[in-house]
Amino acid sequence: MKQTLHGGAFLWSDGTSETALKVREGQVVAQFWSGRGPVKIPNGLIHDWIGAAWAPGTTVKATLALLQDYDNHTNIYQPEVIASKLLSRHGNDFEIYLRLLKKKVLTVVLDTDHRVQYRSINPTCWVCDSYTTRIAEVEDAGEANEKVLPPDTGYGFLWRLYSYWRFQERDGGVYLECRAISLSRDVPLGLGWIVEPIIEKLPKESLIHTLECTRQALHIRSH
Repeated sequence: MKQTLHGGAFLWSDGTSETALKVREGQVVAQFWSGRGPVKIPNGLIHDWIGAAWAPGTTVKATLALLQDYDNHTNIYQPEVIASKLLSRHGNDFEIYLRLLKKKVLTVVLDTDHRVQYRSINPTCWVCDSYTTRIAEVEDAGEANEKVLPPDTGYGFLWRLYSYWRFQERDGGVYLECRAISLSRDVPLGLGWIVEPIIEKLPKESLIHTLECTRQALHIRSH
């Protein structure tokens, strides 16, 4: 991805005319970055997805302002984000907290901390890199007996999440792209019918939801 920052197509969706047309027509496009499935590692899976959307009638400045409004993410990205807070900011570097809800057969609540860095490539093109620094599952979330488990314990539906965003102002709007690379547990023997739909489908569904919510919020703010 870094190679295309200073030459070639800045956006992944510009790689093929078919993908570019779908995005320009308003579709949210998402697919594996490469291959046809997650990468299997000992006791785990690496999910590598890329998604793209176009938000008409907005600007890069407005897009950055929306995304950096972290205290408001619980409103922008509901129901997946059920609490959000800006912890610190130094220029274009942010530390944030999100409480995430993952619901598919089972319901899992996660407390997550992220380090987020934005940088400008030129006045119309920006990138954003986001890395989780802590993911902890929460038992009985919202109840009096709520318990935050130690990181790397629990169901393991999400152990790490690295997100690489690109924004380009063009054609009377902003193109949004996000490559989301996540680590989860593998599908345990005998529990595939319960766990597999969660592990296999959640990364794509979450990515599409994030892009759609971002576009919708930008539309509301621009009108």
